[in-house]
Amino acid sequence: MSVSRTHVSRAVLTGGAAVASVLLLAGTASAHVGVQPQGEAAKGGYATVNVKVPNERDNASTVKVEVNFPTDHPLASVMPQPVPGWKVEVTKAKLAKPLELHGKKINEAVAKVTWTAAGSKIGPGQFQQFPLSLGQLPEDTDRLVLKAIQTYDNNEVVRWIEEPKDGAPEPENPAPVLKLSAASADHHGGAAPAGDDKAADDKAGHDEKAGEHKEKEAAGSTDSAARVLGVVGILVGLAGIAFGVLAGRRRSA
Repeated sequence: MSVSRTHVSRAVLTGGAAVASVLLLAGTASAHVGVQPQGEAAKGGYATVNVKVPNERDNASTVKVEVNFPTDHPLASVMPQPVPGWKVEVTKAKLAKPLELHGKKINEAVAKVTWTAAGSKIGPGQFQQFPLSLGQLPEDTDRLVLKAIQTYDNNEVVRWIEEPKDGAPEPENPAPVLKLSAASADHHGGAAPAGDDKAADDKAGHDEKAGEHKEKEAAGSTDSAARVLGVVGILVGLAGIAFGVLAGRRRSA
């Protein structure tokens, strides 16, 4: 009986170790540089995204991150949000075919964005997010492949540049992929550029005026109702007085 229990215990321990190993390997495989939109990333619009960079090494820290943008679907506007402890550089390149954006021709687009540690690092067991505002997103593709290069302080360089294929196993060093949703009605997605602030302000002002007009109409209706009720009250009061006078005369007679 004791032998059977010993075998069962060993089997349980072995199985648990195997499961733990699988989970550990799965966690390691999924810990790669990725890009995640904040809200919606709609075709033809603008979006705010986070470039998520985990540190995969237990004996080194990440000190540099480079994200490259596709040349077949160039983006005219790529604006990084400042990240404390990191210096950011935006590199542009000339376009063979100019882009049309808001009625203007754009002759260059952002080729890459590079973050370099300046007082901060991504240490073992940590990750860092680097926010970007992107636009105008293309309308003729379902995704953007943003190839990334991660550099550690021991001079190791990891290239996240392998493009994932539909239906195929994930590559060893997959490139970050931004999936695009269907075009929205207003074509502005999650984050519009500064040039569109005026339109948003005009719309807000229009809505505010409409609200004020409705409030005035409601107030006018309330005043009219109050006046009608006041007149009715006066008439009822006069009728009551007349009735009292007539009743008094009848009793006197």
